[in-house]
Amino acid sequence: MDEWYVHPSSYVDDKVTIGKGTKIWHFCHIQSGATIGENCSLGQNVNVSNNVTIGNGCKIQNNVSLYEGVTLENHVFCGPSCVFTNDLTPRAKYPKGRAGYLKTLVKEGASIGANATIVCGITIGRWALIGSGAVVTKDVPDHALMVGVPAKQKGWACECGSILEGDLHCKSCGRQYEQQESGLVESKRD
Repeated sequence: MDEWYVHPSSYVDDKVTIGKGTKIWHFCHIQSGATIGENCSLGQNVNVSNNVTIGNGCKIQNNVSLYEGVTLENHVFCGPSCVFTNDLTPRAKYPKGRAGYLKTLVKEGASIGANATIVCGITIGRWALIGSGAVVTKDVPDHALMVGVPAKQKGWACECGSILEGDLHCKSCGRQYEQQESGLVESKRD
């Protein structure tokens, strides 16, 4: 028995690494050089392009394409039909190839809502929460709640996913945060 599952309708190219416990569902394509961590779930019609890296415990919903230059750290959630780009000024007649692709990093625990667009060349911070339909055009701080077109910060999110109030104390799980330059940092408990 394999340590991972790939539905028979999906294609996995040569030179792909798939971690233990990962499930790849219907009509997916995993391209050469891609690395997928352990215990991930890739929904229907997911495309993972060449040399993309996906960490452990990621959940990628239906119809998501991860283009070359995208890296997802551990426990990232990509909602249905969210979109990543890798070229700010594409031209069909003048393709740049991988040398022209900009890198996009989605840090640990971040969640991207359905139909959100992530413009390339940015970093989405740890445990950030990107609202459905948002268009993210610049770096996102750790724990930031981003909504709208273009996306603007409208608050903060706890690691557990709850929206934080002004005191930065999570009413759901009890975590307490303090604001720093990089975003929120969990306060040390005594």
